[in-house]
Amino acid sequence: MNHVNIKEAISKGETSLGIEFGSTRIKAVLIDNHFETIASGSYEWENRLEDGYWTYNLPDIMTGLQTAYSEMKQEVEQKFGITIRTIGSIGFSAMMHGYMAFDNTGELLVPFRTWRNSTTGAAAKELTDKFQFNIPERWSIAHLYQAILNEEKHVPQIEFITTLAGYIHWLLTGNKAIGIGDASGMFPIDESTHDYNESMVKQFDELIEAKGYPWKLRGILPKVHVSGEQAGVLTEAGAKILDKSQNLQPGIPLCPPEGDAGTGMVATNSVKKRTGNVSVGTSVFAMIVLEKELSKVYPEIDVVTTPDGSPVGMVHANNCSSDINAWMGLFREFSEAMGQKVDNSKLFSVMFNKALEADPDGGGLLSYGYYSGENITGLEKGRPLFVRTPESNFNLANFMRTHLFTAFGALKIGMDILTEENVAIDSILAHGGLFKTPLVGQKMIAAAMNVPVSVMATAGEGGAWGIAILASYMMNKDQQESLDAFLDKKVFKDVEAQEIYPDEIDVKGFEAFIERYKKGLTIEQAAVDNLV
Repeated sequence: MNHVNIKEAISKGETSLGIEFGSTRIKAVLIDNHFETIASGSYEWENRLEDGYWTYNLPDIMTGLQTAYSEMKQEVEQKFGITIRTIGSIGFSAMMHGYMAFDNTGELLVPFRTWRNSTTGAAAKELTDKFQFNIPERWSIAHLYQAILNEEKHVPQIEFITTLAGYIHWLLTGNKAIGIGDASGMFPIDESTHDYNESMVKQFDELIEAKGYPWKLRGILPKVHVSGEQAGVLTEAGAKILDKSQNLQPGIPLCPPEGDAGTGMVATNSVKKRTGNVSVGTSVFAMIVLEKELSKVYPEIDVVTTPDGSPVGMVHANNCSSDINAWMGLFREFSEAMGQKVDNSKLFSVMFNKALEADPDGGGLLSYGYYSGENITGLEKGRPLFVRTPESNFNLANFMRTHLFTAFGALKIGMDILTEENVAIDSILAHGGLFKTPLVGQKMIAAAMNVPVSVMATAGEGGAWGIAILASYMMNKDQQESLDAFLDKKVFKDVEAQEIYPDEIDVKGFEAFIERYKKGLTIEQAAVDNLV
């Protein structure tokens, strides 16, 4: 679309807005009806460890929401000379899982407990045994049940529990709604009903019946919606919260709020069966849309859903890029101390490309970027760690390859289970900041997963673009048009993808590295036990 057409589309509200709350950035993306980005805004933030829990506070959530929207709005005004007064559709997404519990006045009962917390081990294990369905530590139901086991005082006062995306949606629409993908990280979903698994809901109520709480589980959970459904409209109060300048008018339809896993699937066109995607950021997860159920329960594999309700095998590792970013910060400090101010993108490009010169296995080096606990490897807490023997080939290239390899270490252990289950994977699409440097991260993850990996031209758009696409789908789909057909025929029909096949030498190198990684987990455990 040309400048005049885009300006007209903005004035008529022929646009869709997506806002995603990621682990380090809140991003707003406004798209036109050709799915091209018109403008964007963002807000940087970080989780905090407070009283033993990883959290983001409510003032930061509100500031981030308003700042991201305001920056997007200002970009529209600067580029097109027009003030946004309406939008065709809006969607919110955020980090999945976690725990936000509210009383009957709408007050948050305890600080938001994020996916990063690994304090729910007892609850997760008991519920997994009870349901015969894997309940990961991150899931909302594990957080709720752990609070019950801990006899926390707030539990009897609960009126509503939800995720971060569900909270933002409720705040701006008044509707206690959630997309099925995000819901599947709260409580198990029944594929046939596209709702919470009723038999497990009853099992949970029976489990806690003796406690005498004034609520039943279904009564405190948000209503489940599938993609394409409308899940509310922007209220007058919601419009004033979102747009501090109060130019935005109420009445705008909202799609179901989704989790970052669902928006990642949409952003990589990975909602069809036998397709998959890898999302790389503070955490890393791979999602494979399943053709059939797994043969048994695996604690390393979450079973969640696509935004339209298909079952997905999800391997989620809590730690990925944080330690790499920390080392990059150290190298930047060194450069600046030497009088060389270096551009951030150039720093990452140079350092990542050094990994291509390394020994295939990383030269015998070993690292763990564990900022927090890691359920796949059984660590309740994390300690970032780098270790080598006197015989290791310690150079910059091997150092960088080791840190890129270890970013996918826990993920590899989980993915090997799906391989053993003979899960069919036709294609894997990767997205996330680690792939901004061309080829390097892609080669490393292709070696780790030993399958072809593609990166699309849209990969940098991320989850905010993905939820904007879901908002657009709600308004612009043809009658009975499925989500995967909408993505194939409309959104991605002209999008190119660069595919890399695994290099045999890299694959063998990663296999050698992952054996070292597994053996070294006792070192990581010792660091957790002894480094306070």
